[in-house]
Amino acid sequence: MEKYSTSCRLILCCNSSSKVTEAIRSRCLNVRINAPAQEQIVRVLDFIGKKEGLEVPPGFTARIAEKSNRSLRRAILSFETCRVQQYPFKNYQEISPLEWEEYVSTLSSDIMKEQSPKRLFEVRGKLYELLVNCIPPEILLKRLLYELLKKLDDDLMHEVCHWAAYYVSS
Repeated sequence: MEKYSTSCRLILCCNSSSKVTEAIRSRCLNVRINAPAQEQIVRVLDFIGKKEGLEVPPGFTARIAEKSNRSLRRAILSFETCRVQQYPFKNYQEISPLEWEEYVSTLSSDIMKEQSPKRLFEVRGKLYELLVNCIPPEILLKRLLYELLKKLDDDLMHEVCHWAAYYVSS
C-alpha cells in the first residue's frame, strides 16, 4: 500500500471496521457513513418509481422505508417485491418481509416446538442452507435471536442474549 500510494488509491468498504485488522486500519483514512434516514430512503424510492413510470400512492414508500430499518438495499428490494406481487400499488398493500427472514421465523418456531437431537440436526441443515445462500452469519444470528426473543420467557431470554452476543462477537 505504501509503495504505490502516490499513483494508486484503494477504497475498502466494510460494515464493521472492527473486523479489519489494525495494520490495514492504520494505513487508511477511515470514513464512516451513517445509514440513510427514512426521509432519504423515501426520496430514493419515489425517484425510482418516477423513473420506472410507476404510480405510487402517497405514504406507500414511507411504509416501505419504515420497515427497511434504514437499509436502502432492503427498501429497494421490498419495493421491487411489492411491484412484482401487485401493481398498481394499493395504499393498504402488505409489505412482506424478505424470504430468508420468513425462513428464519419458521426456523425459530421449529426450535421452540421440540428440543431434540433430531430437531437440532434439522435446524443445523436449515442454517447451512441460509449460509450457502450468502446470508451473512452475523445477520442470520441477529435475526434468529430477534425471532426467538419473541417466544422466550424472561428467565431464558438473558441466557440466549448472552450466548448470541458471545458468538456474534467472536
